[in-house]
Amino acid sequence: MNLLGNLWAKLAHGFTPSIMDGDSCQVGYEGSHGVSIQIEGLNKSFGDNHILKDINLTIEPGETFSIIGPSGTGKSLLLKHIVKLMKADSGQILLNGHDVLDPAVDALRAFRYSMVFQSSALFNSLTVGENVGLWLREKRICGEVRIRRIIREKLSLVGLEGKEEFRTSELSGGMRKRVAIARSLAMNPDLILYDEPTAELDPVTSDELARVIMSLKEKVSLTTVIVSHDLNFALYLSDRVAMMHGGEIVAIGTPEEIKKSQNPIVRKFIYTTTKGIQGEGD
Repeated sequence: MNLLGNLWAKLAHGFTPSIMDGDSCQVGYEGSHGVSIQIEGLNKSFGDNHILKDINLTIEPGETFSIIGPSGTGKSLLLKHIVKLMKADSGQILLNGHDVLDPAVDALRAFRYSMVFQSSALFNSLTVGENVGLWLREKRICGEVRIRRIIREKLSLVGLEGKEEFRTSELSGGMRKRVAIARSLAMNPDLILYDEPTAELDPVTSDELARVIMSLKEKVSLTTVIVSHDLNFALYLSDRVAMMHGGEIVAIGTPEEIKKSQNPIVRKFIYTTTKGIQGEGD
Protein backbone atom coordinates (compact mmCIF):
# COMPACT_ATOMS: atom_id res chain seq x y z
CA MET A 1 0.00 0.00 0.00
CA ASN A 2 2.89 2.34 0.76
CA LEU A 3 4.26 1.72 -2.73
CA LEU A 4 0.94 2.65 -4.34
CA GLY A 5 0.69 5.69 -2.10
CA ASN A 6 4.15 6.88 -3.08
CA LEU A 7 3.44 6.32 -6.76
CA TRP A 8 0.15 8.23 -6.53
CA ALA A 9 1.96 11.07 -4.81
CA LYS A 10 4.43 11.28 -7.69
CA LEU A 11 1.54 11.62 -10.11
CA ALA A 12 -0.31 14.25 -8.10
CA HIS A 13 0.25 17.82 -9.24
CA GLY A 14 1.36 19.97 -6.33
CA PHE A 15 -0.78 22.85 -5.07
CA THR A 16 -0.60 25.01 -2.00
CA PRO A 17 -3.24 24.41 0.70
CA SER A 18 -6.68 25.95 0.37
CA ILE A 19 -9.80 26.34 2.46
CA MET A 20 -11.25 22.93 3.32
CA ASP A 21 -14.83 24.02 3.99
CA GLY A 22 -17.41 25.56 1.72
CA ASP A 23 -17.90 25.51 -2.03
CA SER A 24 -14.67 27.15 -3.18
CA CYS A 25 -11.77 25.73 -5.20
CA GLN A 26 -8.24 26.91 -5.81
CA VAL A 27 -7.66 29.30 -8.68
CA GLY A 28 -6.90 27.36 -11.86
CA TYR A 29 -8.53 24.10 -10.84
CA GLU A 30 -11.54 24.55 -13.10
CA GLY A 31 -9.44 25.12 -16.22
CA SER A 32 -8.35 22.13 -18.30
CA HIS A 33 -6.77 21.95 -21.74
CA GLY A 34 -5.08 19.27 -23.79
CA VAL A 35 -1.30 19.35 -24.06
CA SER A 36 0.99 18.43 -26.93
CA ILE A 37 3.61 15.70 -26.56
CA GLN A 38 6.68 15.51 -28.76
CA ILE A 39 9.18 12.69 -28.29
CA GLU A 40 12.50 12.91 -30.14
CA GLY A 41 15.19 10.23 -30.30
CA LEU A 42 14.26 8.59 -26.99
CA ASN A 43 16.45 5.67 -25.88
CA LYS A 44 16.42 3.48 -22.80
CA SER A 45 18.55 0.44 -21.98
CA PHE A 46 18.87 -1.86 -19.00
CA GLY A 47 22.39 -3.18 -19.17
CA ASP A 48 22.83 -4.70 -22.62
CA ASN A 49 19.07 -4.81 -23.20
CA HIS A 50 18.13 -1.87 -25.45
CA ILE A 51 14.38 -1.47 -24.76
CA LEU A 52 13.40 1.87 -26.35
CA LYS A 53 15.16 2.56 -29.62
CA ASP A 54 15.16 6.09 -31.07
CA ILE A 55 11.47 6.71 -30.40
CA ASN A 56 10.04 9.67 -32.34
CA LEU A 57 6.41 10.56 -31.78
CA THR A 58 4.11 13.60 -31.84
CA ILE A 59 0.73 13.70 -30.08
CA GLU A 60 -1.51 16.71 -30.66
CA PRO A 61 -3.40 18.62 -27.95
CA GLY A 62 -6.79 17.03 -27.28
CA GLU A 63 -5.94 13.91 -29.26
CA THR A 64 -6.80 10.38 -28.17
CA PHE A 65 -3.68 8.45 -29.09
CA SER A 66 -3.06 4.73 -28.59
CA ILE A 67 0.22 2.86 -28.53
CA ILE A 68 -0.32 -0.79 -29.41
CA GLY A 69 1.85 -3.85 -29.78
CA PRO A 70 2.64 -7.22 -28.18
CA SER A 71 3.70 -7.50 -24.56
CA GLY A 72 7.34 -6.71 -23.88
CA THR A 73 7.80 -4.15 -26.65
CA GLY A 74 8.33 -1.15 -24.34
CA LYS A 75 4.85 0.41 -24.46
CA SER A 76 4.34 0.85 -20.72
CA LEU A 77 7.97 1.88 -20.29
CA LEU A 78 7.43 4.70 -22.79
CA LEU A 79 4.39 5.85 -20.82
CA LYS A 80 6.45 6.02 -17.63
CA HIS A 81 9.04 8.19 -19.36
CA ILE A 82 6.39 10.73 -20.34
CA VAL A 83 5.55 11.36 -16.67
CA LYS A 84 9.16 11.02 -15.44
CA LEU A 85 8.68 7.79 -13.52
CA MET A 86 11.67 6.61 -15.58
CA LYS A 87 14.70 8.51 -16.82
CA ALA A 88 15.77 8.12 -20.44
CA ASP A 89 19.35 7.50 -21.51
CA SER A 90 19.02 10.01 -24.34
CA GLY A 91 16.46 12.00 -26.31
CA GLN A 92 13.81 14.59 -25.53
CA ILE A 93 10.22 14.60 -24.35
CA LEU A 94 8.55 17.97 -24.91
CA LEU A 95 5.24 18.79 -23.25
CA ASN A 96 3.80 21.95 -24.77
CA GLY A 97 7.33 22.63 -25.95
CA HIS A 98 8.99 22.22 -22.53
CA ASP A 99 11.62 19.51 -22.08
CA VAL A 100 10.52 17.06 -19.36
CA LEU A 101 14.03 15.61 -19.12
CA ASP A 102 15.72 18.95 -18.52
CA PRO A 103 16.51 19.10 -14.76
CA ALA A 104 16.34 22.90 -14.90
CA VAL A 105 12.73 22.83 -16.20
CA ASP A 106 9.81 21.39 -14.21
CA ALA A 107 7.56 21.03 -17.23
CA LEU A 108 5.13 18.72 -15.45
CA ARG A 109 4.16 21.44 -12.98
CA ALA A 110 2.82 23.55 -15.84
CA PHE A 111 -0.30 21.38 -16.05
CA ARG A 112 -2.14 18.54 -14.34
CA TYR A 113 -1.76 14.95 -15.41
CA SER A 114 -2.97 11.61 -14.13
CA MET A 115 -2.43 7.94 -14.84
CA VAL A 116 -4.89 5.04 -14.74
CA PHE A 117 -2.85 2.02 -13.73
CA GLN A 118 -3.28 -1.48 -15.09
CA SER A 119 -4.20 -2.69 -11.58
CA SER A 120 -6.49 0.34 -10.97
CA ALA A 121 -4.42 1.05 -7.79
CA LEU A 122 -7.45 1.73 -5.62
CA PHE A 123 -7.30 1.74 -1.83
CA ASN A 124 -9.49 -1.11 -0.57
CA SER A 125 -9.76 0.47 2.87
CA LEU A 126 -11.56 3.47 1.36
CA THR A 127 -15.01 3.78 -0.16
CA VAL A 128 -15.51 4.59 -3.82
CA GLY A 129 -16.15 8.24 -2.98
CA GLU A 130 -13.11 8.45 -0.73
CA ASN A 131 -10.93 7.03 -3.50
CA VAL A 132 -12.24 9.53 -6.03
CA GLY A 133 -11.84 12.49 -3.67
CA LEU A 134 -8.46 11.44 -2.27
CA TRP A 135 -6.27 13.88 -4.23
CA LEU A 136 -8.70 16.76 -3.76
CA ARG A 137 -8.64 16.34 0.01
CA GLU A 138 -4.94 15.56 0.27
CA LYS A 139 -3.98 18.70 -1.66
CA ARG A 140 -6.82 20.81 -0.20
CA ILE A 141 -7.92 21.83 -3.68
CA CYS A 142 -11.56 22.57 -2.85
CA GLY A 143 -13.89 23.04 0.07
CA GLU A 144 -15.58 19.89 1.36
CA VAL A 145 -19.00 20.79 -0.05
CA ARG A 146 -17.49 21.18 -3.51
CA ILE A 147 -15.42 18.00 -3.19
CA ARG A 148 -18.55 15.94 -2.56
CA ARG A 149 -20.16 17.50 -5.63
CA ILE A 150 -17.09 16.79 -7.77
CA ILE A 151 -17.08 13.16 -6.62
CA ARG A 152 -20.71 12.79 -7.73
CA GLU A 153 -20.00 14.51 -11.05
CA LYS A 154 -16.97 12.35 -11.90
CA LEU A 155 -18.71 9.13 -10.93
CA SER A 156 -21.65 10.16 -13.12
CA LEU A 157 -19.26 10.64 -16.06
CA VAL A 158 -18.19 7.00 -15.82
CA GLY A 159 -21.66 5.61 -15.18
CA LEU A 160 -21.33 4.99 -11.43
CA GLU A 161 -23.93 7.35 -10.03
CA GLY A 162 -24.82 6.67 -6.41
CA LYS A 163 -21.87 4.36 -5.74
CA GLU A 164 -20.02 6.71 -3.38
CA GLU A 165 -20.48 4.54 -0.28
CA PHE A 166 -19.57 1.22 -1.91
CA ARG A 167 -16.35 -0.49 -0.87
CA THR A 168 -13.98 -1.12 -3.76
CA SER A 169 -13.84 -4.77 -2.71
CA GLU A 170 -17.53 -5.00 -3.61
CA LEU A 171 -16.96 -3.93 -7.21
CA SER A 172 -16.35 -5.91 -10.37
CA GLY A 173 -13.11 -5.48 -12.31
CA GLY A 174 -14.76 -3.18 -14.84
CA MET A 175 -16.30 -1.01 -12.14
CA ARG A 176 -12.93 -0.71 -10.40
CA LYS A 177 -11.43 0.54 -13.66
CA ARG A 178 -14.17 3.15 -13.91
CA VAL A 179 -13.57 4.30 -10.34
CA ALA A 180 -9.88 4.69 -11.21
CA ILE A 181 -10.85 6.83 -14.21
CA ALA A 182 -13.19 8.94 -12.04
CA ARG A 183 -10.36 9.48 -9.55
CA SER A 184 -8.11 10.67 -12.36
CA LEU A 185 -10.83 12.95 -13.73
CA ALA A 186 -11.24 14.53 -10.29
CA MET A 187 -7.90 16.23 -10.89
CA ASN A 188 -9.30 17.98 -13.98
CA PRO A 189 -6.20 16.72 -15.83
CA ASP A 190 -4.85 18.18 -19.04
CA LEU A 191 -3.28 14.79 -19.81
CA ILE A 192 -4.55 11.35 -18.82
CA LEU A 193 -2.61 8.16 -19.47
CA TYR A 194 -4.02 4.62 -19.43
CA ASP A 195 -1.72 1.63 -18.94
CA GLU A 196 -3.39 -1.51 -20.38
CA PRO A 197 -6.93 -0.47 -19.33
CA THR A 198 -8.53 -3.73 -20.53
CA ALA A 199 -6.11 -6.04 -18.70
CA GLU A 200 -7.99 -8.84 -16.90
CA LEU A 201 -11.34 -7.70 -18.33
CA ASP A 202 -13.64 -9.90 -20.40
CA PRO A 203 -14.64 -8.72 -23.90
CA VAL A 204 -18.05 -7.40 -22.79
CA THR A 205 -16.55 -5.39 -19.93
CA SER A 206 -13.78 -4.12 -22.21
CA ASP A 207 -16.42 -2.89 -24.63
CA GLU A 208 -18.24 -1.08 -21.82
CA LEU A 209 -15.00 0.57 -20.73
CA ALA A 210 -14.30 1.64 -24.31
CA ARG A 211 -17.68 3.37 -24.47
CA VAL A 212 -16.97 5.18 -21.20
CA ILE A 213 -13.63 6.51 -22.46
CA MET A 214 -15.17 7.41 -25.82
CA SER A 215 -17.95 9.40 -24.15
CA LEU A 216 -15.36 11.36 -22.18
CA LYS A 217 -13.94 12.70 -25.45
CA GLU A 218 -17.19 14.61 -25.95
CA LYS A 219 -17.37 15.96 -22.38
CA VAL A 220 -13.81 16.60 -21.19
CA SER A 221 -11.04 18.66 -22.80
CA LEU A 222 -7.78 16.74 -22.39
CA THR A 223 -5.11 14.74 -24.20
CA THR A 224 -5.46 10.98 -23.82
CA VAL A 225 -2.67 8.43 -24.28
CA ILE A 226 -3.55 4.74 -24.10
CA VAL A 227 -1.10 1.84 -24.00
CA SER A 228 -2.75 -1.43 -24.96
CA HIS A 229 -2.20 -4.80 -26.57
CA ASP A 230 -5.96 -4.83 -27.30
CA LEU A 231 -6.14 -3.80 -30.95
CA ASN A 232 -9.92 -3.59 -31.26
CA PHE A 233 -10.10 -1.40 -28.16
CA ALA A 234 -7.45 0.97 -29.53
CA LEU A 235 -8.91 1.17 -33.03
CA TYR A 236 -12.37 1.98 -31.68
CA LEU A 237 -11.23 4.80 -29.41
CA SER A 238 -8.32 6.50 -31.08
CA ASP A 239 -7.81 9.44 -33.39
CA ARG A 240 -4.43 7.94 -34.25
CA VAL A 241 -2.50 4.79 -33.37
CA ALA A 242 1.20 3.94 -33.17
CA MET A 243 2.44 0.36 -33.21
CA MET A 244 5.56 -0.67 -31.33
CA HIS A 245 7.62 -3.75 -32.10
CA GLY A 246 10.99 -4.64 -30.64
CA GLY A 247 11.32 -1.29 -28.91
CA GLU A 248 10.68 0.71 -32.08
CA ILE A 249 7.66 2.44 -33.58
CA VAL A 250 6.98 0.65 -36.84
CA ALA A 251 3.77 2.41 -37.91
CA ILE A 252 1.66 5.49 -37.11
CA GLY A 253 -1.71 6.37 -38.59
CA THR A 254 -5.44 6.66 -38.20
CA PRO A 255 -7.31 3.47 -37.31
CA GLU A 256 -8.25 3.01 -40.95
CA GLU A 257 -4.66 3.52 -42.08
CA ILE A 258 -3.42 0.98 -39.53
CA LYS A 259 -6.02 -1.58 -40.62
CA LYS A 260 -4.99 -1.15 -44.26
CA SER A 261 -1.25 -1.09 -43.58
CA GLN A 262 0.92 -3.27 -45.80
CA ASN A 263 3.68 -3.40 -43.20
CA PRO A 264 4.15 -7.16 -42.57
CA ILE A 265 4.67 -6.64 -38.82
CA VAL A 266 1.44 -4.66 -38.55
CA ARG A 267 -0.51 -7.11 -40.67
CA LYS A 268 0.69 -10.07 -38.62
CA PHE A 269 -0.31 -8.35 -35.38
CA ILE A 270 -3.72 -7.42 -36.78
CA TYR A 271 -4.40 -10.91 -38.06
CA THR A 272 -3.34 -12.73 -34.91
CA THR A 273 -5.33 -10.42 -32.62
CA THR A 274 -8.54 -10.04 -34.64
CA LYS A 275 -8.68 -13.23 -36.73
CA GLY A 276 -9.98 -12.15 -40.08
CA ILE A 277 -9.55 -8.40 -40.24
CA GLN A 278 -6.45 -9.01 -42.36
CA GLY A 279 -8.58 -9.38 -45.46
CA GLU A 280 -10.41 -6.07 -45.14
CA GLY A 281 -9.96 -3.93 -48.19
CA ASP A 282 -8.09 -6.70 -50.13
